[in-house]
Amino acid sequence: MYYYKTGIPQVDGISGGLEAGTNILLLAPSMSSAEQLAYALIKPVQGEYSIVLSTNERAAEVVDFFKFAGSDKRFVGVIDAITKSSTPSIVDTPRLMFVSSPTDLTGIGIKFSNMIESIFEGTFSEGEAGLFPPPIRFCVNSISTLLMYRKLEVLYQFLHILTAKQRKIEGVAIYLLNNESFDERTLSLIKQLMTGLIEVKVDGNDNFFRVSGIKGVKAEWLKFTVNKGQVTIIP
Repeated sequence: MYYYKTGIPQVDGISGGLEAGTNILLLAPSMSSAEQLAYALIKPVQGEYSIVLSTNERAAEVVDFFKFAGSDKRFVGVIDAITKSSTPSIVDTPRLMFVSSPTDLTGIGIKFSNMIESIFEGTFSEGEAGLFPPPIRFCVNSISTLLMYRKLEVLYQFLHILTAKQRKIEGVAIYLLNNESFDERTLSLIKQLMTGLIEVKVDGNDNFFRVSGIKGVKAEWLKFTVNKGQVTIIP
């Protein structure tokens, strides 16, 4: 069984990391460090790949985060749901793919499948990791944006397919959702698809998170910062 290291001692030291096939919902308020935390958790270590579905930032901005964090951009892919609306002529590459808008769930699903297929076939990057199945980290940033465009029932089916595919390929995934913007029914339905949960809260200028649903990891609030893609726990 492959375990994905998080860089967080309270997780890696107990469980060895996130077990292959894990899907985690990251619930957080606006104006928190949730996005930086999510990207830090899906930053690829040597031998791994990462894919980001971005509904909030352009592909170049996402790639810049991982470059700044010290990741090899050859192993980072982005499905960009923003840029094509303003630049219709933009074309896909193996690592950067574009859909017309966050409403295009079918297009997103196709691009995701194509990117996964290219990783498994060894055509995604110039240098290959060599592990099989290839370890793939995935992030949806964010479910909140998708819910602005599509009905909950439609998005639930889309996420059901994504989470099932993540389990099948033995990847690990983080799905961001603003817990201030949606009712308990919405949160409850989406939680049903997940293996675990990370909650983020803000107290003054400080950010805290707690993890639940991961075997052996205590659901305790931990103060944290993220710098250059590295999560630091503050005593």
